[in-house]
This record gives sequence, structure tokens and C-alpha cells, in this order.
Amino acid sequence: MDKSSALEYINQMFPTEASLSGVEPLMQKIQSEIRRVDASILAAVRQQSNSGTKAKEELAAATNAVQELMYKIREIKTKAEQSETMVQEICRDIKKLDCAKRHITTTITALHRLTMLVSAVEQLQVMASKRQYKEAAAQLEAVNQLCSHFEAYRDVPKISELREKLKNIKKILKSHVYSDFTSLGTGKETEDEDLLQQLSDACLVVDALEPSVREELVKNFCSKELISYKQIFDGAELAKLDKTERRYAWIKRRLRSNEDTWKIFPPSWHVDYLLCIQFCKITRTQLVDILNNLKEKPDVATLLLALQRTLEFEEELAEKFSGGTTTARNKELESDDENEGTEHNKIVSDIRKKYEKKLGVPNDEAEQDKEKQKDLSVPGAGFNFHGIISSCFEPYMAVYTELEEKSLVEQLDKLMQEEKWETEEGSQTNILSSSMQVFLVIRRSLKRCSALTKNQTLFNLFQVFQRILKAYAAKLYARLPKGGTGIVAAATGTDGQIRTSDRDEKMICYIVNTAEYCHQTSGELAENVAKIISSQFSDKVDMSDVQVTDLSVLFFFLPDSNITIRFQEIP
Repeated sequence: MDKSSALEYINQMFPTEASLSGVEPLMQKIQSEIRRVDASILAAVRQQSNSGTKAKEELAAATNAVQELMYKIREIKTKAEQSETMVQEICRDIKKLDCAKRHITTTITALHRLTMLVSAVEQLQVMASKRQYKEAAAQLEAVNQLCSHFEAYRDVPKISELREKLKNIKKILKSHVYSDFTSLGTGKETEDEDLLQQLSDACLVVDALEPSVREELVKNFCSKELISYKQIFDGAELAKLDKTERRYAWIKRRLRSNEDTWKIFPPSWHVDYLLCIQFCKITRTQLVDILNNLKEKPDVATLLLALQRTLEFEEELAEKFSGGTTTARNKELESDDENEGTEHNKIVSDIRKKYEKKLGVPNDEAEQDKEKQKDLSVPGAGFNFHGIISSCFEPYMAVYTELEEKSLVEQLDKLMQEEKWETEEGSQTNILSSSMQVFLVIRRSLKRCSALTKNQTLFNLFQVFQRILKAYAAKLYARLPKGGTGIVAAATGTDGQIRTSDRDEKMICYIVNTAEYCHQTSGELAENVAKIISSQFSDKVDMSDVQVTDLSVLFFFLPDSNITIRFQEIP
């Protein structure tokens, strides 16, 4: 408290002289308060002194307690180590006993299995010598299972001896089985039911042997079955292209006549399936030799008949062994026949709509979707029999494409001769009837070829179609009005105007509409061929160089012309 504050406090306590009489009591009160404060300070100092001494004593006691605890921990650890050593000494003998027990158990089991193996091998040897195939098959499976337990003991003399003995027994069984199967196919099995049963049991033994034994047996059986086939159709009399159908009749008879006999084979062996594959390979080789040895080009009718019968046979095999698609394919062909006329009408209708729109003619009919061509090739599951034989005909199909081209040219000439160069009365198409007929014969030719092959021959035929369409375009161009007052004169610059009669004007309009129809139809034809043909040729299928649009038929042979023509609607 500063001096001014003290004065203010005194003046406040003693504002008047009369109040000075209370100075003495106030002084006594202040002195009493001072004494009380001094006593409190002294007590606090004494208490603080006592607390420091007590803290030191407690710290010393805690230190002693920690040291005592550490001593006890070391003592417990020492006793634990002693206990662990004691337990290990006790368990060491127990481990030895347990290991000895395990080894004894393993030894007893191995000896028991060895005894069983020795006994089983001896029994198997007796069964093999007596040709008891059914019992031997079950015994052989048991022996194989027992032998698997001794794989780690292959170097043990006794085990090696047993394995060698088992190997010799398997050779004996294999020899007996092969010997017994030599009688299959000689006719004896039809008279001796016991032989069939014995061979059926022998198949069980073959399954118990290595897979290579079964493969070799089936291969030998198929080869034996086809020996007579090779001999019959490799001779001069039947080694001809026109005898191809008899080859397939032979294998069909063989399969039917031996169906009951071949039931001795387990279904998992697929003997008839493998026999047909081997038959197809032999047949292909012989047909290639026949085709290569022809001195002249093969007769088309004979070649196509052989190919057709081959395709039918392949389809039968695919249906028999891998879920064939004969029915589905026939349905697609029938559907394609029914839709041909509809497709022509739709294309013609599209052309008419286009020109009605250009000429301002109203049309309220809804546009219909075009009919899609169906893919005629439906692959079967499993092994693909399609083409296993028929593909050998491919290099020799040039005579077929030549015949098709000749036929198409003749039909084109006939259609052009019969063309009236005007639409039929009441017709709403305004296109030449020959154009629809041309694409109709092309589609029929395509269908015939696609039923035979979808490879190089079909692509060659597609190139024939291109030449036919170019020839048709040339014939259309030849019918265009010509002369000093015609289109050619305008195109060549001899006359700047086009003057045509009403008849010529109709003719030009018919040809233009026909050109538009050919443009659309040829594009769809190329798309259809691309879907049908093999993938390696699909990218090469292109009609762009022969497609014609509107008046391009006029410029196809006059690439330098520059003409603008306006036509009125044909009445």
C-alpha cells in the first residue's frame, strides 16, 4: 500500500477528531492480527520441515521394496529354469517312446501291406495264366493301389523284385488280351457267347492297365477292321470317283452289322467314333490319289455326286457323334427359298419409294426391315467331321465353276432375248424383269455352291457373279438410246442438249430404276456371301467395283462424261 492510500485509509477510519478516541482499540486489533499471522507462518515452516524428512524416509522404503522384489524375481526365474530342465529330462524318454511307437506302427502297416501285395501279386499271376480277366481286373486295381504305398521304397530289393514281377504279369495280361482280340472280326464271336463275355472282361483288364495299352488296342482293332476296306477300294475296279458312295455304304453296313458285337467295348472307349475317324482319313487319302491320277478333267456330274455323297456322310457322322445340324440346316434352306420372292419385292418397293420422294409423291406406308440372310454353316460340337473328307475335292472344283459360269452366261443371254424392255401392265416397280431374274439365278447358283463348299470354290463363283453383273450392265448400256441427239452425243460433246422421244425417255427411266435395284441387290448379295464363306475369304468379298447407282450405269463405260438429266415420273 503506498503513502497516499495509507492516508486515505486513515482519513476514512478517523474522519473527525472525535473518532480519534478509537485509535487505541484499533492498534490492539492490528497487533493481534500480526501475531496470528506470525504464528501461522511459523506453523507452516515447521510442517514443511517435517514433510521433507518423511518423503526421504518413504523413498528409502520404496527403494528397499524394489530391491527385495527383484531378488524374488531372480529366485523365481532360477526355480523355473530348474523346473524346465527337469521337465525336459522327464519328456525326453517319453519322446523316444512315442517315436519308437510311431515307427513300429508304420513298420507293422508296411509289413501288412507288403504281405497283402505279395499275396495279391501271386493271385494275379494265377489269374493271368488262367485268363480270368474279370477277377484279374479287380485284383490289378488293388495291386496298383498297394504299389502306390511303396513308391518311397523303390530301391528296397524285395520291393524292386515285386515291381518287376508285376511288370511281367502286366505284359502277360497284355499279350493274352491282344491274342484274344485277334479272334474279333473273324466271325467266331457270333457263334461263341463265351468269347464275347471273355473279351468284355478283357476290356476291364485293359482299363486297369496303362492308358497306352487301350489306345494301342483300339488303334490295332480299327486298323484290322479297315484292312478289307483298303483292299476292296484300292483295287482297279472300285478305285474310281463314281464308286465313292459305295465306300460310305460299306462303313455303314459295317457299323450296323457289328453294333451288337462291339458292345463288348466300354462306351468311354468310343471305338466306333475312332473307327470312323480312321476311315475318313484313309478315304481322303485314296480319293486324293484317284483325283491326282485322272488323265483328264473330272466329269462335273461325277465329281459333284461324289462330293454331295461325301458331305451327306460327314453330316451323318457329325449328327451321330457330335450333335449334327442336318435338320436345322434343311429348315434354313427352306426358309431361304420362301423368302427369295419377298426380298425382291422389298428391294423394288424401296426403289419406288426413293423416286416417289424425289418426285414429290406422298407415301404413307411404313418402311419394312429387309430380310436377313441366314448363315447356313452351323458348327457341331466335339470333333469336326465337316470337311474331313470333302475338303480334298476343293482343288478340283474349277470345272464346276466353269460350268456354273457357262450356265449363268446362257441364262443371261436368254433373259436378255426375252426382255420386253418395258414393265408389265399393272406393275408398280418400273424396273426390268430381267434384273430380278438375273439375281434369282445367281442366288440359286450361290445356294447350290454353298451346299457343297464355302472355301475357294465359293469365292471363285463370287468372282463369276461379278463378271455376270458386269456383262448385264454392259447389255443395259447397249440398250440406251444413241445417236447425235442422244445421251452419247451429249456426253461426247457433239450436242449440248439431250433430246429423247417419249419411248426413249421411258427406256432410260426403266434402266435407271433397274440400275438402282442392281446397286442395292448386289450389295446385299455381297453381304450374304461374306456371311456364308469361310472367314479367310470374307474380307475379299466386295461388290464395289460392279455396283451401279442411279445413272452410274450410263457412266460405267463413259468415265469422262459429265451429264445432268432430269426425268419425269413414268406414267
